[in-house]
Amino acid sequence: MDRISAFSLRHPYWTALLLGLVSATGFQPLHLWALALAAMGAFVWLVPKQPGKGSAFLTGWLFGVAHFTLTNNWIATAFTYQAEMPAALGWAAVPLLSLYLAVWPGLAALAAWMIARKQGLPAFALAFGALWVLAEWLRSWVFTGYAWGPFSMAFLGDWSRPGIAAVLGFTGTYALSGIAVAISGLMAWLVTTRRWPGLAIAGAALIAGMYSPAPEPVGGYLPLTLVQPNLRQDELDDPTKFEEQFQRIASLSKPLRPLSRRLVLWPESGVPDYLREGYPQRYYVQMTAGGDPAFARYRIGQTIGEGSLLLTGAVDLEIGEVDGREKAVGAYNAITPIDAEGTLGPRYSKAHLVPYGEYLPMRALLEPLGLSRLVAGSIDFIPGPGPQTFDFGPHGKAGMQICYEIVFSGEVVQPDARPDYIFNPSNDGWFGQWGPPQHLAQARMRAIEEGLPVLRSTTTGISAVIDAQGIVRNHIGRGRADRIDTHVPPAGDPTPFSRWGHWLTLLWGMLLLAGSLVAMRLHQRYVSRST
Repeated sequence: MDRISAFSLRHPYWTALLLGLVSATGFQPLHLWALALAAMGAFVWLVPKQPGKGSAFLTGWLFGVAHFTLTNNWIATAFTYQAEMPAALGWAAVPLLSLYLAVWPGLAALAAWMIARKQGLPAFALAFGALWVLAEWLRSWVFTGYAWGPFSMAFLGDWSRPGIAAVLGFTGTYALSGIAVAISGLMAWLVTTRRWPGLAIAGAALIAGMYSPAPEPVGGYLPLTLVQPNLRQDELDDPTKFEEQFQRIASLSKPLRPLSRRLVLWPESGVPDYLREGYPQRYYVQMTAGGDPAFARYRIGQTIGEGSLLLTGAVDLEIGEVDGREKAVGAYNAITPIDAEGTLGPRYSKAHLVPYGEYLPMRALLEPLGLSRLVAGSIDFIPGPGPQTFDFGPHGKAGMQICYEIVFSGEVVQPDARPDYIFNPSNDGWFGQWGPPQHLAQARMRAIEEGLPVLRSTTTGISAVIDAQGIVRNHIGRGRADRIDTHVPPAGDPTPFSRWGHWLTLLWGMLLLAGSLVAMRLHQRYVSRST
């Protein structure tokens, strides 16, 4: 132990890189949560040992570079589906993104160093936890935000239990991340002061929290068919495959028996056709339904059958006049409701668009340089108004979140219009090996925070029915075409976080900071008595 400590102090920057890498193994698919907490604890111990502000920030920044590079390795896969840029660029894009994301743990480390570096490790750990809360919250919205990979994701249990993340309804994601950082630092203090009984009790409590029994499932009221058609990313935008794709998803959607009502869910990119009228005819040419949007709607209605309501991902166009000609000037990544008669309901448009995926920031500057979006298409998507709840009568009140939107804590439910469930269609086919399980984990965290079931239909997996406790009640694994026939799990009671949102997050941050101030006072008393 002493040799390890001595090496860490002599080589703090290499140590920070290693600890950042190890801390990311706490996330899915590895989910080595205990190892991640140990790495975070060692990092919390390391930061106050730094001799100055610059080294404190750099230690935190290097930790973040390694942590976010491993966490976000799935982004590199997206470049393999982009014809206009080399796939190898993806392996540069991931660390380049991490150079920015690492600023946030770097700033948290610097601020904690300035406040509590000489006040003992317990005070420092609590201060660092408070500042980590603030850093994750800021990361979620500054420059449009990138909320992927909160540290609290390590506290999520396996699919059959919520783990310590069961408290998310009382803390929120970013506050639980700060609490996890503080706990890690406090356990490092127990190790360095050789308080083995306290360490054993803390370890046992964490294990009990992570593996506590799951509550029994509660039956739902609304029949549900959730479809995963296994539309591979390399074929998704191929017009020669459109009809085969439609037949595949249609065959998985037919009612197995007569029902008075049924909810049918298709993924993002679930419909290759334009379903709305009014576009110039050339945009309908490659449709599977012979260029006729009315027929496209009709055959979808016939597929789902009487009493069914389909919610599907689709693309709608914004038509404008350019040089005297009607032309698509934008698009909407949308969820479109369709009933058995083929009638369209109100559209939900994705609000939190993916930079470089669904729109190109600074297009006038970057496009001439040869840079493009990472998904097919030359026009940008237009953001929608934000979370909305749609009342579909006997088919329930639906909240909508498309793909990446579900990772934004506190931004998934329309205020004062609580839904019965959240529908989260997604295309995870370009997310690599690590992206889909991490995406599912964050959808589970939203379910616990809001006390609402989350229903995920994806193109290639992982699709799942998640109850209001964050437990995966049904799922379809990656690379399979299949369906789930079940009932929509019931909503839970509104949680404190669903009522107060990030005011609760900031309150927890202040409580951690108050705990740090108390620990500082106790440390000062101990030092004065010792001298």
